[in-house]
Amino acid sequence: MTRKSQHTDAPRARVSRRTFTAGLGAASLGAAGLMTLATPHLGRAQGAPLKVGVLLPRSGYQAGIGQDCYRGVELAGPIFKELGLPDMQIMNADTETSVDVARARAEKLISEGAQVLVGAFDSGQSAAIAQVAEQKGIPYVINIAAAPQITEQGYKFVFRNFTTAGMILNGAFANQKEVFAITGAAPKSVVFMHVNDTFGTAMEKGIGAVLAKVDMPYKIVETISYDPAARDLSVEVTKAKASGAEAVMLVSRLNDAILLTREMVKQRWSPMAVMSLGPGWYEDQYLKTLGKLSDGPISLAPWYDPNKPLSKQLEAALAKSSPGVNLNTNHVYTFEALLIAVDAYKRAGSTDPNALADAIRKTNITNNTTTGPGIQFDAKGQNDKLQISAIQNRGGKLVTLAPKVAANAQPEWPLKPYDKR
Repeated sequence: MTRKSQHTDAPRARVSRRTFTAGLGAASLGAAGLMTLATPHLGRAQGAPLKVGVLLPRSGYQAGIGQDCYRGVELAGPIFKELGLPDMQIMNADTETSVDVARARAEKLISEGAQVLVGAFDSGQSAAIAQVAEQKGIPYVINIAAAPQITEQGYKFVFRNFTTAGMILNGAFANQKEVFAITGAAPKSVVFMHVNDTFGTAMEKGIGAVLAKVDMPYKIVETISYDPAARDLSVEVTKAKASGAEAVMLVSRLNDAILLTREMVKQRWSPMAVMSLGPGWYEDQYLKTLGKLSDGPISLAPWYDPNKPLSKQLEAALAKSSPGVNLNTNHVYTFEALLIAVDAYKRAGSTDPNALADAIRKTNITNNTTTGPGIQFDAKGQNDKLQISAIQNRGGKLVTLAPKVAANAQPEWPLKPYDKR
């Protein structure tokens, strides 16, 4: 642990304007995983920075996504400085893509002084952390996790700035219709493939209920589930191809999205459309690993509005810190989870957990990045104002097709056959 990390609670010595300015945005990362992101207090009476425990799967089969989420943490400090928000001290924990480890690490962070928890991308891990946060009375801001039950427990210290599975499905089908209307073409049959984890299972259960209420031009002719940690999906792709479906709709993760694409190429199966209802297909690692073969899939996912000023600011910061990396859900929702925490700290003027939780409940952030009118929480701790976007892989980049208010491109339709690229 660095000397700076050990003494973040100590009163700060006076520094000159030049010295203070030179230190803005600096980060100190110690062996214990503590990082202080310096932002100006702008005359506030608050002393020590807010201690934020960030839990992400930095190892295990979700490691790539967890590491990508962390880019949102790294971008936050300098931008929060410009927004006049308080300092944060980041306390890192690797969930190792394990529910049990996530629970244990959450308890450890709280015992070490974390005043707010943020994370953890995965619904199962996030549900475990939510239980710990509620038991300990420590505010927990979920960055990414869609399983509906997390905010249906009557929790008082758990807040989610991310869409539930139901919100994703309703928004996904609405955006599909918008894309179909723009292109003048739609599939009549779809095969649905999904991971069998907490998120994938929740989505599978929700699809039947939602489809009964919306008038879609297609029918789901086959449903295929699989293990997200699988190393061979040839049987699943063979079954999907044999269904005769014109398009494939999926709930995936990163590694399996790559495996599925390679197997589709191998089996010479090029459906009209690949429509993802989750992560995996828009990840930079997917784009870079597959090159031209990554073009075309449409992800219907919680995203950011590229037309919002803060989105442009975040894109510029990412381009500077990580050239060639596309801004995505992992970055923006992790960034906004931290934004919620420090905004509440600024308004509460205290690290008291009850005061922080009360301030989070009263959040009203309109200068944000995600698609929708802004960040507010309902009585269950859910931001129910969020909207879904339809985005498409295009030449190693990601463009937004719908909703119209957030669009910056027209769809390329249908999917170009893999053997003609």
